[in-house]
Amino acid sequence: METQVNEVRSTSNKTGNAAPQEQPPKRNMRFIIILAVLVIGGAIFGISKYVHALHHEETDNAQIDANVSPVIPRVSGYVTSIRVKDNQDVKKGDTLIVLDDRDLQIKLQQAEAALVAAQANVGVAQANTEASQVSVTTSRANVATVNAQIEAAKVEVWRTSQDYERYANLIKDHSITQQQYEQALAAKQTAERQLQVLQEQKAYAAQQTNGVASQSNATARQIAAVQAVIKEKEADVNNAKLNLSYTVITAPEAGRVSKVYVQPGQYLQAGQSLFSIVTDNSVWVVANFKETQLDKMKVGQKVSVHVDAFPEKSLDAHVSSFSPATGARFALLPPDNATGNFVKVVQRLPVKIEFDNPNDPVVKQLRAGLNVDVDVHLD
Repeated sequence: METQVNEVRSTSNKTGNAAPQEQPPKRNMRFIIILAVLVIGGAIFGISKYVHALHHEETDNAQIDANVSPVIPRVSGYVTSIRVKDNQDVKKGDTLIVLDDRDLQIKLQQAEAALVAAQANVGVAQANTEASQVSVTTSRANVATVNAQIEAAKVEVWRTSQDYERYANLIKDHSITQQQYEQALAAKQTAERQLQVLQEQKAYAAQQTNGVASQSNATARQIAAVQAVIKEKEADVNNAKLNLSYTVITAPEAGRVSKVYVQPGQYLQAGQSLFSIVTDNSVWVVANFKETQLDKMKVGQKVSVHVDAFPEKSLDAHVSSFSPATGARFALLPPDNATGNFVKVVQRLPVKIEFDNPNDPVVKQLRAGLNVDVDVHLD
């Protein structure tokens, strides 16, 4: 019995010692096969990536962009009514916010009153001008009358001078009395004095006519000045009406409202940004490519867009345009490589990519700011 047991143990020991000697070749072959598969798979993957890189440029530094129109009040005032809610769709011209307009109503009334007063001043100036013109006509008529009197006086001077000359010759022959001679001399001197007086009256009348004419011209210019004031007051009225219309803040474009950071009773400053409206016009992609990727890229090349929000969907697009400068140049504090220590950093250039089918249902669901991956086909 013991002999059989020993034979069995001896057989089992032989079997156990033989198995480890046959396993290493099998393990080595399995390792070689796995290593070969990995090497071949890695080679295929690397070659495919290399071939793909020769004909494509990719980046995940890209986002959906859209037109964003800010809502900004043009006049200051207190909020009386808010007609819009967060994320609400609005149309162009829809009322968003209403401001208290009582102060602007008073300013409009003041401007209208000033306009009425200016229009009344025009009537007064026109009446003064008409009166001045009448005065000018009267003065000119007086001058004409004096001219006629002067002509008559000249005739009288001529007559009395002739009488005086005759009487002067007669007095030498004692043909007339001394009294008659003196009467002729007095008549001559009276006529000459009367002519002198009339000439002085003519000069005064002409001077008065010139003064009245100057006054009439000044009054006419006053009408022009008052008419200019009327235009100014009309402009004030229009400005007051315009400011009054600004108390109703409307949507500048159709789109969807962002979060509304306004409360009733809040005081708004003119030019203060309240919230924004993302317009419904269109959306596009802004991809920031490294400067080393731009060598073969050009406008019109086909682009495949993969949106993170819709991972199963690939959207067709094309390169629309290139930014005129890198993103760093548009930063609040652009880099100045001429100062300090220079460290070369690879720059990125924004590239605008537009969708081929903007009416695609997926494109309609895109929102500004969503992350996307873009693949530009260089061929």
